[in-house]
Amino acid sequence: MLSPTDSISHIRAAFPEQGFFAEKEWVLSPEAFGLDGRTVELIRALGPALRAFQRACNALYFDERHAWVAKLIDQGKPERVVRLGKLERWRNDLPRVLRPDLVLTESGVTISELDSLPGGIGLTAWLNETYAALGQSVIGGATGMLDGFAAAFPSEDMLISRESGDYTPEMQWLAEKLGRRVLRPWEVQPYELSGAAIYRFLELFDLENVENADAMLRMAENGELSFTPPLKAFLEEKLWLALFWSPSLEDYWSESLLTSHLSLLKQCIPFGWVVDPAPLPPFAVFPKLDIQSWDEMKTFGGKKRELVLKISGFSERGWGSRGVFIGHDLSQEQWGAAIDEALASFPTNPFVLQEFHRARVVMHPAWDEEKQATRAMQSRVRLCPYYFGAAEVDEPVLGGVLATVCPADKKILHGMRDAMMLPCIAR
Repeated sequence: MLSPTDSISHIRAAFPEQGFFAEKEWVLSPEAFGLDGRTVELIRALGPALRAFQRACNALYFDERHAWVAKLIDQGKPERVVRLGKLERWRNDLPRVLRPDLVLTESGVTISELDSLPGGIGLTAWLNETYAALGQSVIGGATGMLDGFAAAFPSEDMLISRESGDYTPEMQWLAEKLGRRVLRPWEVQPYELSGAAIYRFLELFDLENVENADAMLRMAENGELSFTPPLKAFLEEKLWLALFWSPSLEDYWSESLLTSHLSLLKQCIPFGWVVDPAPLPPFAVFPKLDIQSWDEMKTFGGKKRELVLKISGFSERGWGSRGVFIGHDLSQEQWGAAIDEALASFPTNPFVLQEFHRARVVMHPAWDEEKQATRAMQSRVRLCPYYFGAAEVDEPVLGGVLATVCPADKKILHGMRDAMMLPCIAR
């Protein structure tokens, strides 16, 4: 077993010259993040449950018995994007990689987001490889992320937009490991992609800013080019996590999901609501909130305001913890303004409201550069498991788990200069 100093030296020596995130750093640690057996078992079970949930979401979008769902999901999206999502050619296609963002709580985990176009794949693959070389038994093993990606995407090259450019170094590292190409829309002529299979690392809300997008989309529609994830903006919405709790869809979820999957998702998806400004009938209230209008929520204080407002997805603010408002972290005036923004945004960019689940405080050794020694850092943790598999696979493979270990005083858990980015091991 290496000393902490030797472990940090090994990690630094293994770090790629180009880094992994443009102009970003994180705190190092000699130890991977340990998860108890119960949490590891839960994370493994979540893969098949989330795949089944996403398949049910896809079917629900096309279900004419619940036509209001597609209408809600599509509002504010350009006609071209809506039409692409409904194309028969990829009607049943699903993303081949799933990454939920899990907050580690006292009782387990809670899902804050379900991402089918996630960053961090190359970073987590490198972390697994690097910490495995230290003799640490990382979840997925030294090559789990690489093997999972290669199996799910056997021939795909990677197309990365300017908007996603911060992730180019890690995807370049991944591509070199797998013998793939990293393509940039402004450097490639569409005709050169004829017959190609492409992993699209670009957001559909950003199509107007993607060079040669129109030509590439026409080729995809004509079957001359294949994209994965499929061109389905409707599957990239946080609205689904709120719709999971819709009383009018309770029977649909019960019919579409195995009892075990439904139970696990109820355990892990925080209760949520779509922030729709339409008035309720005078005899109705919002479930669990016991209010008739969103204006009443502006007066909430104390624990009643342990709620999170989030923009749903088809927006540049829909990722990276932007467009997120934590109720109890705001003044009453700020909370009221956030509610007003969500209501006004509904026609173009709907918001969801979710119950806030407080992250568990844990201790983990962080490397102190000044003292050249480790220190125990009081932390809260976001876990990002990566599941890989083709759409027809019921049990996607868990390639690895990335832990973002943040200082305990941070309310929103994401990569930052003061956080540790670590692979996970089973304790």
